[in-house]
Amino acid sequence: MSERESKRTRIDLRSDTVTMPSDRMRTAAADAPVGDDVYGEDPSVNDLEATAAERLGMDAALYVPSGTMANQTAARVHTERGQEAIVEAESHVVRYENAGFAQHGGLQIRPVDAGDDAVPSAGQVADAFVADDLHRPGTGLLCLENTHNAKGGLVATPDAITVAADAAHERGVPVHLDGARLANAAVAADEPLAAFTTHVDSVSLCLSKGLGAPVGTVLAGSEAFIERARGVRKLLGGGMRQAGLIAAPARIALTENVERLADDHANAARLAAGLDGLGGLRAPTPATNIVLVDTSAAAVDAETFVERCADVDVLGGAMDAETVRFCTHLGIERTDIETALARIDEVV
Repeated sequence: MSERESKRTRIDLRSDTVTMPSDRMRTAAADAPVGDDVYGEDPSVNDLEATAAERLGMDAALYVPSGTMANQTAARVHTERGQEAIVEAESHVVRYENAGFAQHGGLQIRPVDAGDDAVPSAGQVADAFVADDLHRPGTGLLCLENTHNAKGGLVATPDAITVAADAAHERGVPVHLDGARLANAAVAADEPLAAFTTHVDSVSLCLSKGLGAPVGTVLAGSEAFIERARGVRKLLGGGMRQAGLIAAPARIALTENVERLADDHANAARLAAGLDGLGGLRAPTPATNIVLVDTSAAAVDAETFVERCADVDVLGGAMDAETVRFCTHLGIERTDIETALARIDEVV
């Protein structure tokens, strides 16, 4: 390997979970006032939760270690064991949470294919609904996702969420919004976070993806919901002690890093434009910060393409046999996009 190659910088586009905390976040962690959060005595956690509840338009919030735990906690609070959960067929709770709805909540999944949309229609919700009777425990939850990860960061608009949520509420079914990348949706739609939560009963927001915090997600809802969620968090092993050390940088992520997500969206669009048509690749313009690359018309499958990109220090991930995902984030600059495109051009 030449000296030039040995100094080549790795461009990590696998996920926006690889972001690193800023120096300001590290200082905030070191200086954070702390207490025992299980007793409700950590001032930094309490401040984060109050700020998150206000930003999300909810009465209260709870800080949990991960987005998966937030979704599993919400499902446990909203439902009874044996009930069904209506979910989009390719949503995160189906693809990436280890059948947690079944394992933790005893829930049966009722998948709905929303097609090119992020959210099931009112008709789809109505068709998927099951009333409880002697033979069936009925539908206990509608779970939505924003942005939709597997569909390339597709935005679920406030109107679409309202339509689906109203259809669920008409049938007495609560609604949880997995808002792992809700901040990306808000920036893309030029709406406040609370615009997406008006008609849902609970919402999660990941702070450790594009927002750049080292750890954590907030789960928000009514006071009664959060009181019950606190007990479920403890049951799942998420009761943290002096968690202010991570809550303080998480608050910076929430209050200072939302608007800059527009840069990630612009970088994703530039990446997609450069990849589209390259060696038979197809890369439609992304809605937010996730670029899906279709390799079906190229000379390589998804896994091979990912391997060849890794050989030139550009990291991505295969979603399936013909789809590769690249994800932009605060660690990626416009110059990194240009460099990545030049390197990929060499191997395609």
